[in-house]
Amino acid sequence: MTSASHKTVQCLSPAGLHTMAYQEWGDSHNPNILLCIHGVTRVSDDFDQLARSMCDTYRVICPDVVGRGRSGRLRDPQFYVVPQYVSDIVTLLARLNASSVDLVGTSMGGLIGLGLASLPDNPIRKLVLNDVGPNLNPGALTRIAAYIGADMRFPTFEAGAAYIKSISLPFGEHTDVEWHKLAADVLRQNAGGEWVRHYDLGLAVPFATSTVENFKSAEVMLWAAYDAIQCPTLLVRGGQSDLLSRDVAVSMTQRGPKAKLVEFDGVGHAPTLLHSDQITVVSDFLFGQ
Repeated sequence: MTSASHKTVQCLSPAGLHTMAYQEWGDSHNPNILLCIHGVTRVSDDFDQLARSMCDTYRVICPDVVGRGRSGRLRDPQFYVVPQYVSDIVTLLARLNASSVDLVGTSMGGLIGLGLASLPDNPIRKLVLNDVGPNLNPGALTRIAAYIGADMRFPTFEAGAAYIKSISLPFGEHTDVEWHKLAADVLRQNAGGEWVRHYDLGLAVPFATSTVENFKSAEVMLWAAYDAIQCPTLLVRGGQSDLLSRDVAVSMTQRGPKAKLVEFDGVGHAPTLLHSDQITVVSDFLFGQ
């Protein structure tokens, strides 16, 4: 199957119901499911290339996490947090009737995977964490938070695409075609003809209300969650990542699931999994014994 079908599932937050959209690649009856979850301001389309390469073996499921892309928006933006996202993924897995899944999570998607894989009786068979771990660089988070809530509007697609490229340079070298796709996936034209990013600006609210104490408490909880993971885990890291330090990555190979670490030089936060060398690392891990 060379293209995806688009589906939705209804989820629940303390503020009410919302819709989560997802793309499905491959045979809908295939019991082997690969779940791919994107980063904080990205969308399910990020995994198009990975899904195409995997959909002969897997039923590949790529959701738009609530507040992004084709999914609905939360009535209360305070719930744009990982526990809510984990809850939504559990609802999605119930829709899929999935008893076992492999999971690839980039950045925020990796935190969602980490949280789910830490729970007793979870369905995760193998876990791929793409440039994320329990310790996150505050400076990198500040950089990311600064552009999440900015109400950017562009008169042309080209202007918007140039901006997306400018904030995405840590992704590493990409062709002009790849940069165009990375921009087109997250830009939409509004009713006034302006080009805007395809997510709820309310995503910035939890960042704005976070404190140093909250941050330190979250790290303690994330390490406890990581240490509870029992499934085989692959940690992919951009060699120049400013979000996941090499010291933390090495620590992740020595505790909890003792992740296998693979680094890509010339890449920061985060590897896009668009290129064959990155896809091969993921597929070799998933298909290996």
